[in-house]
Amino acid sequence: MTQLDGVVKPKTKRSKRFLESRAPKLTEDVKTAMIMKGGNTSLTVTQALKDIYALKKPNAVLYKKKNITRPFEDSTSLEFFSKKTNCSLFLFGSHNKKRPNNLIFGRLFDFHVLDMVELGIEKYVSLSEIKTSKCPEGTKPMLVFAGEAFDTDNEHRRLKSLLIDFFRGPTVSAVRLAGLEHVLHFTALDGKIYMRSYRCLLKKSGCRTPRIELEEIGPSFDLVLRRTHLASDDLYKLAHRQPKALKPKKKKNISHNAFGTKFGRVHMQKQDLSKLQTRKMKGLRKRRGETVAGDQDGQAPKVAKVSPPAHAD
Repeated sequence: MTQLDGVVKPKTKRSKRFLESRAPKLTEDVKTAMIMKGGNTSLTVTQALKDIYALKKPNAVLYKKKNITRPFEDSTSLEFFSKKTNCSLFLFGSHNKKRPNNLIFGRLFDFHVLDMVELGIEKYVSLSEIKTSKCPEGTKPMLVFAGEAFDTDNEHRRLKSLLIDFFRGPTVSAVRLAGLEHVLHFTALDGKIYMRSYRCLLKKSGCRTPRIELEEIGPSFDLVLRRTHLASDDLYKLAHRQPKALKPKKKKNISHNAFGTKFGRVHMQKQDLSKLQTRKMKGLRKRRGETVAGDQDGQAPKVAKVSPPAHAD
């Protein structure tokens, strides 16, 4: 590939296909996450990264080597790996005396860091410690957020948006009932965030709708919010801009009432009632001896009766 005036031009068909795959699209690809660990990590952080990678597969890349970097001080290495692997999400794990068992969730826009939230692990139960059957790989989870802070506090609102981006999975048009088997529950309470993972069990209920029970499958996290790096309002708004081609077009002459009933207005040409066919109705048949007048004037038809001939004596 050659680069002229800041524009990369491909030399081969392979490089052309590669650049087309990285080019902006109307419908985005599934967001992929890169999961990496820092220079110093603990056994808790290493196992937590593996468990989150198991939840995120196959839309994730796990780096096994250590990366000596500090995302809040210098994010150039994260942006480099993001561009290399075409990942728009990342999870960075580290451990030190000041911030033990540290997880940093983040996302990127145009291969530049948009948001980062640092969470500390206070209590952790891994997938292997809970001896139950797990959900299949690639199962799209249902996300549940509980707690007033997710709606009132700005940092928690951004964290909620970030977690939705991270765990939502691919966008699908429809989901069958049996496919709704994985639930990720996040609770914000007293400055802490509790993450739990459940599997839905469909039990017999005696009717068409099954009875649902939740069984914890892990991993389980008790997290505390530490540092945040949030994008400005202008940049955040730019990242959420929707192309004009994807915006729904307004349909004319269609309205809805307060109950959601759909109404449509139909425009028709002026009808000529004089040509309206009514002979098929028995009561509107013309009788013998009646003539219709006034049809050509556009006025109401005038009916004239013709008297029968007189009988001869």
